[in-house]
Amino acid sequence: MILYKVNEIFQTIQGEGYFTGVPSVFVRLQVCPVGCAWCDTKQTWEAEPQDEVSFGEIIAKQADSPLWCLASEGDIIKQYQSLGFTAKHIVITGGEPCLYDLKPLTAAFEQLGCQCQIETSGTFEIQCSDKTWVTVSPKIAMKGKLPVLISAMQRANEVKHPVGTLKDIEQLDALLLETKCQHKVGIALQPISQKPRAIELCMQVCIERNWRLSIQTHKYLNIA
Repeated sequence: MILYKVNEIFQTIQGEGYFTGVPSVFVRLQVCPVGCAWCDTKQTWEAEPQDEVSFGEIIAKQADSPLWCLASEGDIIKQYQSLGFTAKHIVITGGEPCLYDLKPLTAAFEQLGCQCQIETSGTFEIQCSDKTWVTVSPKIAMKGKLPVLISAMQRANEVKHPVGTLKDIEQLDALLLETKCQHKVGIALQPISQKPRAIELCMQVCIERNWRLSIQTHKYLNIA
């Protein structure tokens, strides 16, 4: 039985990417070695023993924290049902969710009639059901010095690339060329931290290339 380190589970609206606006349940898993400088969930990077708590305490969390619990797919499904969530779109995120074998968890949600989505950096092998929508947000040349895997890029349904400067576009171009998936996957550019220059650059490139612009609408709406 696989045990997942769960940081939080909550219901909200998906704020970015292909499923923007879709009611969603987020299952946030703990641990990430990638080290993105602009990460807004740094509380998920480590899983310190002193931060392990019960699932009940995870459900009761009122603010971001490094607290986590161990849970099987059955435990997670039980909490999903007991909390009375109505959203059928399940976003498995992190942290880096692909540190875990997600096949049991995605299969369990699909048995309930849910659609699963994984948000990953693409630096670990993706293990999930065939029906799972995979969003790869490729993290290139980050602090953790982990390469973006060709297998992850080729599994992606959507590539959602964080952009701050023109260099980020150039790195994405090189990655798409290397992985030979530029014509096989939907591509979205996401301005880092809603910076005006980054937004302007992303809009320009999206129009030129007929790509999608991904704005983190949840931050503008001030929701989770």
